Amino acid sequence: MSDIKMRLDKVRALIQKTELLEGKGTSNEENIRIFCYEPENEMVVRHFVNQLETDQSLACHLIVCNLYKTFLSICEDMDIIDEIPEMEETEGSAYLLEQLNSAITNREFAEKIQYKPHAKGDVLMLTGVGEVFPFVRIHNLLETLQPYFSDIPIVVMYPGEFDGYHVKLFNRLRINDYYRAFSEIE
Repeated sequence: MSDIKMRLDKVRALIQKTELLEGKGTSNEENIRIFCYEPENEMVVRHFVNQLETDQSLACHLIVCNLYKTFLSICEDMDIIDEIPEMEETEGSAYLLEQLNSAITNREFAEKIQYKPHAKGDVLMLTGVGEVFPFVRIHNLLETLQPYFSDIPIVVMYPGEFDGYHVKLFNRLRINDYYRAFSEIE
């Protein structure tokens, strides 16, 4: 069995552990786990997440949120999705990014992802981190999400590196500080 598959099996085990579901062992820290993987394993991770979503035997209620799909949904809600390609063509990618970043904030993401009531046994899994870049940076989004999801664990499927202090998307981009999560699935 490949290393990525063995590590993903640990994710499956983790999301069902009582300690994670009840937030035990976090010393009042945020109950956020970041599962890092090599970007070239993206399709393996997507397949794994799809299998988890349909697994009726899980001892948790898994809520999977693809951030790119959330981004598109926000654009649809704002009725701007059809203008995006033309804006990029006429004004350029940098202008489009600036406009979208000013129009769509992390708070919009948090409100779109939010659901009520949260129940004991819920686990929020964030995917699509690489797909939604550069519109969303996970370190900023996690800070915004904390008040919305302080009572349930968050697991981030992250194509890159996290050393417990810094995230580095795709193992290439500029390092961003983030220290409120646990860095590895044990």
